[in-house]
Amino acid sequence: MIPLAAALLVALPAAAVSWSLLANDRGAARAIRANLTRGHAADPAASGGPTTVPLFERLGRRFTPESYIRRLDRMLSLAGRPASLPLGRVLAAKPALGLAGLAFGLLMSGNPAPILKLMALFLVVFGYFIPDLLLYSKGTERQKAIQQELPNIMDQLLISVEAGLGFEAALSRAGSTGTGAMAEELVRTLQDMQVGRSRRDAYLGLAERTTVPEVRSFVQAVIQADEYGIAIGRVLRVQAKSLRLRRRQRAEQQAMKLPVKVLFPLLFFIFPVLFIALLGPAVINTIAIFSK
Repeated sequence: MIPLAAALLVALPAAAVSWSLLANDRGAARAIRANLTRGHAADPAASGGPTTVPLFERLGRRFTPESYIRRLDRMLSLAGRPASLPLGRVLAAKPALGLAGLAFGLLMSGNPAPILKLMALFLVVFGYFIPDLLLYSKGTERQKAIQQELPNIMDQLLISVEAGLGFEAALSRAGSTGTGAMAEELVRTLQDMQVGRSRRDAYLGLAERTTVPEVRSFVQAVIQADEYGIAIGRVLRVQAKSLRLRRRQRAEQQAMKLPVKVLFPLLFFIFPVLFIALLGPAVINTIAIFSK
């Protein structure tokens, strides 16, 4: 276990450092400068724009299947497409981290111990899939944030519509005053409409960028209300009531799970210490008495 722990202590910080170097958004300023000066400079190098695709990105695109690239793009969409992690950078990070894991694996494979050889193979696989794990974690956290923010956003939409605003104006107000992931998605939906996308396609795009069932239900209700001429205020009122009910049910469900979650720490960490504190002096005195 000591060589295994030592390998983990060396490999995990090295993987974290490699990922931080690859995820650092150094080219953002060059890309912005290139977009601003596009059409004014004849030479791309003079405008600061990149002229070649990085080596690791080319390797990532060449050896990654198209279906897997689409899956990574879907994970990026669920994670909110952070500016520091474009798809090309993720594809470049995977072979780079895999090669870093391979280097550590080769250093460890000199030892004939089978456990170290398995550990070397694990480091290669783990390094290659570190971006997937990070994207999955970021996407899961973002979807939970959307689910928690949606009832408040729905109440704000309902108040705005009942106050006399149109639905798109209510969306704009909720998106501009909000600071969470759901507000960002509303702003993205309005931007899709502004660039010429139909309202139906913009709403369906909102549903595709999330895995929260409540958002999909809301989108379907809004689309049906738009197609059949149903009053949007009535739809929002029903949706807000349903979301408040589901939020209360989730809170009750989490409260019911709490005793089970507390049981194992109580049995393995709290009760032994309590027994030692209460029975320890009595056991010591008993041993002292019978030893005389």
